[in-house]
Amino acid sequence: MVESTPVQWLDGKHSTSQPILRLAQSDNVAVALRTLKEGEQIALPSSARSDGSALLESLTIKERIMKGHKVALENIACGTRVKKYSQLIGVASVDITAGETIHTHNLSFTHNDVSLDREALSEQAPIQCTDTFQGYKRSDGRVGTRNYIAVISSVNCSATVAHRIAAAFDGDELNAYQNIDGVAAFTHGTGCGMDAAGEGFQNLQRVLVGYARHPNVGGVLLVGLGCETSQIAGTLEAHRLASGPLLRTMNIQTTGGHVKTIARGVELVQSMLDEVNAIEREECPASALTVALQCGGSDAWSGITANPALGYAADRLVQQGGTAVLAETPEIYGAEHLLTQRAVDDSVVAELMGRIAWWQDYVKKNNGSLDNNPSPGNKLGGLTTILEKSLGAVAKGGTTTLNGVFRYAQQVDKKGFLFMDSPGYDPASVTGQIASGCNLVTFTTGRGSTFGSKPSPCLKIATNTDMYRQLSDDMDINAGTIVSVGDSVAIVGERIYQRLLEVASGSITLSEGHGLGDNEFVPWQIGATM
Repeated sequence: MVESTPVQWLDGKHSTSQPILRLAQSDNVAVALRTLKEGEQIALPSSARSDGSALLESLTIKERIMKGHKVALENIACGTRVKKYSQLIGVASVDITAGETIHTHNLSFTHNDVSLDREALSEQAPIQCTDTFQGYKRSDGRVGTRNYIAVISSVNCSATVAHRIAAAFDGDELNAYQNIDGVAAFTHGTGCGMDAAGEGFQNLQRVLVGYARHPNVGGVLLVGLGCETSQIAGTLEAHRLASGPLLRTMNIQTTGGHVKTIARGVELVQSMLDEVNAIEREECPASALTVALQCGGSDAWSGITANPALGYAADRLVQQGGTAVLAETPEIYGAEHLLTQRAVDDSVVAELMGRIAWWQDYVKKNNGSLDNNPSPGNKLGGLTTILEKSLGAVAKGGTTTLNGVFRYAQQVDKKGFLFMDSPGYDPASVTGQIASGCNLVTFTTGRGSTFGSKPSPCLKIATNTDMYRQLSDDMDINAGTIVSVGDSVAIVGERIYQRLLEVASGSITLSEGHGLGDNEFVPWQIGATM
C-alpha cells in the first residue's frame, strides 16, 4: 500500500530567494519558484528522504523549466511513483533524469491504491462561537449576508421576461431602499423536454427551491411559461413552499403574453419592496455562516498557497460552529482518501465513495474519463494529472471532521465541514452550493477565473502574486504572498477568515462591484433533452 502521510503544506519557513521548493520530505520532485535555465546549478540542502536515501547535493537543470512546473530531484526510472505533497501524483512513463522537467510528456496517471478506511479521529477543538457579523435574520432562524429580491424562471422560455422584470430596477428605482441589495434574475437553459422522474429534473427542482428559500433572498417572483415540464405549482407543492406576499408566481400564458407579464411582474416586485427593505442588519454569530469552498482556473500554486490558506479559514469557521462546504467531485478523484480518513462515520465514507462510483459510470457512458482532467489552462500552470490537481483542491477543506455528504443542491442540515456532489464546472458547482444554503462563496484561482455570484457574494483569492497584480481589479486577496514574501498559511488564512466576516457584514467584493452574478446561475443538467 502507498503511505497515507497527511499532506504537508508550505508553512512559510522558506527563503523567498530559493529557486525551487520541495513540499514534503518524501517528494522526489520540487516546484520551480522561478523559470529555471538549462545548465543552471542549484545547491540542495543536506537532507535525507524518509526511506533513508540521501538527496543529491546539487542539481543541474537539464532544460528550461517554467515557473510553477515540476523538476525531478533524482533519477526516476520508468514506472516509478512520482510524489508531491508526500502523495502519489502519477508514475514516470519514461526514464527521467534528475534536473529534467516532469509534466504530461513523461508522467502518466495511475489509480491511487491508498486505503480509504477511516482513521481514528483526533479530538477536535471545542466550538467557541465568539465571532460575529452583521447579518439579516429571517423569520425561520436562518441568517442572510445579503438581501435580494429574486426573479426566477422555471423554464428557459420565461428567461427573457425574468430579465426584463429585474432590469426595471437597475437604475435609481432602489435608491430609497437602502436595505435591498438588488433585484436579480436567475434564468437557465432548461426546464422542459426533461424526464420528470430523472436526476436532471430533480437537480433543477432543488436549485430553484434552494434559491427561492435562500437566506440571502427576501422576496421571490417565480415566472413560468405555463406548459413546461417544470411546473411552478408542482415545485411548490413537492417542496412545501407556500405562495404569499413575498413569494409570488405567474405564467406567461395565463397572464396574457410577454408584455403583460413583464408589466405585472414589475408590479409584483414593487409590492415587495417596503417589506423586504424593512429588515435591517443586526449582530449574528459566525456559526450562522455557510461558506462554499470553490476553486477554478487552478495552477501549481493552488495547492501550495490559496487552497491550504482557505482550508485554514474553513477550520476557523468550523471552530466557531459554522459550516464549510467543499464540492466538485471529479476534482477530489484520486485524493478521496484524504476525506474518507476524516469521515465522522462509515456511512459518510459510503456516501462519498458512492458518488465517485456514480461519476465513474457517468463519464464512461459519455465516453469520457475522470483522469482526462486537468484542463489545458491547468496544465499550462504546471498541473499534470488529476491526482496532483485533486490533492491541491482537497486542501480547501481544512483539517476538521467530514460530517456529511450531500447530493447536488440538497439543503445542508448539518454543521461543520461537509461535501456536496457536483461537477467540476465552476458555475454549475457554485450554483449547487448556493442552492444548498451557502450564504458566502470563496473562490481560489491561479490562472485568473473572474467569477462572481448572486445572491451570495464571492470572495476571489489569487494563488500567485503575478496573477494578482495582472488581475487586481478582480482578485480580493493575494495568497501568493505565501511564496513571494514568505507569509505563513496561517497568516493568509486568518486574513481570508476576517475578510469573510467583513463581507458577511455588507462589505462589497470586487465581483459584486462589477455586477457579476446574474449570468453565472447554471443549474447542472443531466440526462436527455427530449
